[in-house]
Amino acid sequence: MNQKISLTACTVTTAAGKGVTANADALKKSRTGLQKNGFAGIDFDTYIGQVDGVDDVLLPDHLSDFDCRNNRLAELGLLQDNMLEKIAEMKARFGAERIGLFVGTSTSGIQQTEMAYAQRNTVNGELPDWFNFQTTHDIYSPVAYLLKRLGLRGASQIISTACSSSSRVFAAAVRHMQLGLCDAAIVGGVDSLCQMTLYGFNALQLVSSQPCRPADAERDGINIGEAAGFVLLEKYHSGSELCLLGYGESSDAWHMSSPHPEGAGAVQAMQQALHRAGLLPSRIDYINLHGTATPANDLAEDKAMMTVFSGNNPGSSTKGFTGHTLGAAGIVGAVFSCLAIEHNFLPVSLNTQRVDDRIQSNIVLDPHLTAGSVSPLNGRVNTVMSNSFGFGGSNASLIIGRPV
Repeated sequence: MNQKISLTACTVTTAAGKGVTANADALKKSRTGLQKNGFAGIDFDTYIGQVDGVDDVLLPDHLSDFDCRNNRLAELGLLQDNMLEKIAEMKARFGAERIGLFVGTSTSGIQQTEMAYAQRNTVNGELPDWFNFQTTHDIYSPVAYLLKRLGLRGASQIISTACSSSSRVFAAAVRHMQLGLCDAAIVGGVDSLCQMTLYGFNALQLVSSQPCRPADAERDGINIGEAAGFVLLEKYHSGSELCLLGYGESSDAWHMSSPHPEGAGAVQAMQQALHRAGLLPSRIDYINLHGTATPANDLAEDKAMMTVFSGNNPGSSTKGFTGHTLGAAGIVGAVFSCLAIEHNFLPVSLNTQRVDDRIQSNIVLDPHLTAGSVSPLNGRVNTVMSNSFGFGGSNASLIIGRPV
């Protein structure tokens, strides 16, 4: 990267809480947002990371055509941490045409199609009149909604690369800023619960019936969650407290649903991020692992970690707090990285009781659940790497830190 990028504001809404204060409190107190499945239409045993109050959200009247669970979740996220006011101030400084909007999602508003299909005409198969694919299920729907909601007229892009989606938006924003296509950017991610993802992952035998246990010797799968988050980016200016220092992207294309067994693509993404940041691996104070809690993914990520790092850098997966939020996982990891730096603490790998003997990474454990050693916090947390490694071998790593 030719220059650092300032992170001027952030927000995140997950099952662990709405806004950064609630999520930071959950991380510090090891309080999970996972709960026994109660999502409509799901009849198998699992835990989920469901955000409270999504169904009660009302979109502005003039945007009612966009009404679906995913856009309601995006709206709920925007209402936290004075984000609407901060975006309005950004518009006043840069202009609506010079602010880019880059959003990651995996399934967009597919739940709206699920509901429409359930109500289709049994004679001719026609879907109900209230269903509007373009404004709800279409993959561009979140961006289309946010452009109108925020009154933006600049560059925009939706990114759907599975679990890496809302990490890759940072890279897309930086490229647009470096090319002079925008002066500032809003990056984010939103992915909501739906039957397709829950049944889909269950069909792949990847869903756990218990709260997920990343890196644990007894881990047996993921819990699906939902989340929305946004970060404001600007070209670097003095006085910035947090910056995007580097990013890395790769596609190893090993398998549609399984990671490269040696983590080859993950290695490339992490090494690129370090190179762009101009940092040695030893300078990373904490790593927010992708850590899905499936046997294969955790092992592959660990092999990648041990290729890039020495095994001393502390790291943890925070999916025990939120579930795996899929297309929003990147933005959740990025904001949690900001919280670790701002509050100077290391999030634990919640629910992990005994680390798999084959995993060599330095996993931060919850002292209330384990008798093992917990990675100590030596000094300040200045620099954090956040990993998002998704289906189809799409990988992304971000480095966020104090200006260096």
